[in-house]
Amino acid sequence: MVINMIDVKIQTEYITLGQFLKFSNIVGSGGEVKFFLQENDIFLNGEKENRRGKKLYPNDILIINRQEFRITK
Repeated sequence: MVINMIDVKIQTEYITLGQFLKFSNIVGSGGEVKFFLQENDIFLNGEKENRRGKKLYPNDILIINRQEFRITK
């Protein structure tokens, strides 16, 4: 069950998954990203995703620990 949707506004064409995790304060540093991705289920547009370099674009939907995020411009 998803809690609620949070819009995350970016100023660039895309943001990587690792950058998103830091930008959204889900992890505190880049060093935590790899461990976080190994230990948590993340879904991008309904597909499981664990690549920190995966590019996220406006209108992409992420679900991280039952929290839903939408990338906006």
